[in-house]
Amino acid sequence: MFGRKKTPKDGTPSTITYAERPGAKNRPTPSRREQESANKRPLVPKDRKAAAGQSRDASRVARAKQRAALMSGDESALPARDKGPIKRHIRDTVDARWNIGEFMLPVMFVVLALTFLPAVFKSSASWATLLVFVMVYGLVLASALDSFMMWRRTKADIFVKFGELPPRGSAMYAVTRGFQMRRSRLPRPQVERASPALFSAFKRK
Repeated sequence: MFGRKKTPKDGTPSTITYAERPGAKNRPTPSRREQESANKRPLVPKDRKAAAGQSRDASRVARAKQRAALMSGDESALPARDKGPIKRHIRDTVDARWNIGEFMLPVMFVVLALTFLPAVFKSSASWATLLVFVMVYGLVLASALDSFMMWRRTKADIFVKFGELPPRGSAMYAVTRGFQMRRSRLPRPQVERASPALFSAFKRK
């Protein structure tokens, strides 16, 4: 009575078919082992050469996107050190003024030329040496003082505008940008020198 159902006379088990039901998945549920096997990914790809090529392509695209952001000032793709409204404010403050430090490189070329004068003109050795000394140390001292005053004012402006002190490393970020020539700065300057809009914003505070 409770025994196994008899098979047909030919000995082959009967196959039971079910009609597909609308809305049902109509497939057997995979076992846990099958699901884990499908989710497994090899730690080392089989084709290392292809994987390395894909990695290089991705890095190249990321660098190109970042370079474009540095040229255009697009905040979404800027490096972490340049992101944020405070860093943008620092860049605008530096770019909107004339910085003594940005003349350091051109003056160094002049100083380098002056060092060859004593070898050519023996009589000019004394005054050429004095001129080099005054230009180098005078420019360094003036640049340091100008950078100190610039950062002091910028730090106060940031606290008034954003209600917080600038993050660590911002002083070096501002000073380094101030010592760079304007054309070589990255991200590219987004304001003109002595921008009226920028300075009017400072006056309203």
